[in-house]
Amino acid sequence: MNQLSDEKPKSAPEGGSTDPRGRSRSGFMWFAGLALVVLGILFYVLLARLDRVNREVSQLRTQVQESNMKSDVASSKAESALDHASAAAQIAQQAASERDQAEKLKAQAQQQAQQAQQQAQAAQQEVAQAEAKAEEYRKQREAELDRLQQALGQIASTRRTAMGLVMTLGSKSIRFAFDQSTLRTEDKEVLSRIAGILSTLKGYQIYVYGYTDDIGTREYNQKLSERRAQSVYDYLVKSGLDPNIMTTRGFGEADPLVPGDSAKARAINRRVEIGLVDSTIKPITSLNQ
Repeated sequence: MNQLSDEKPKSAPEGGSTDPRGRSRSGFMWFAGLALVVLGILFYVLLARLDRVNREVSQLRTQVQESNMKSDVASSKAESALDHASAAAQIAQQAASERDQAEKLKAQAQQQAQQAQQQAQAAQQEVAQAEAKAEEYRKQREAELDRLQQALGQIASTRRTAMGLVMTLGSKSIRFAFDQSTLRTEDKEVLSRIAGILSTLKGYQIYVYGYTDDIGTREYNQKLSERRAQSVYDYLVKSGLDPNIMTTRGFGEADPLVPGDSAKARAINRRVEIGLVDSTIKPITSLNQ
């Protein structure tokens, strides 16, 4: 045992340690360094991934913002489109209402035009009937005036005018003395015959107009012509004629039948004229019309 203890310990091989603890520490250090490298790599990788993720997140945020902006624009356009669509719908509805109203007005106008045409046709028929009746009436009046002219022509001078018939009671039928309006007996007989014929008339107005010659003043002759017309009027009424259909007027020395100042001309111009005018015709101011 002492021998063994007196022996010198063997030296460790060059370049190494024979201490197990030294080998363990060295391995640990190596492992720790490797771990740090790995961790560094992992950390770098993680940082790179995190940066990439951040960039992706940023891009996504940008895309989301762009999407939101596009969505807002799209919403605005959609709202605008809806507004336009609503306005267009209102315009279309209003147009449809106006079209319906126009159609109604058109139908009413067509109906009114048809009614107007019917009324015009009816009016034309009435006018044609009225014209036919007027023509028939005119013919009847013409025939009646012809008979009157033939009957009265046997008593006094007669002539036709546009207004009717005029009978002149001149010197050959009624003779008024100069400056006189009194009727003689023979004048009354003539007027009685005339009244007998005129009493059968219906629908006529009788105008009795007096005239004088040119001797005397206009004022005096005017009064004298009025008295002569009134004398004839009074006797015709006394003979049975209706005074409501008779009118008198004096014209003095105006409108002479024969111009001149001879005794014969003046005797002819001292006269009374009786005019027969249809009562449907406007009253005249002169029997010579």
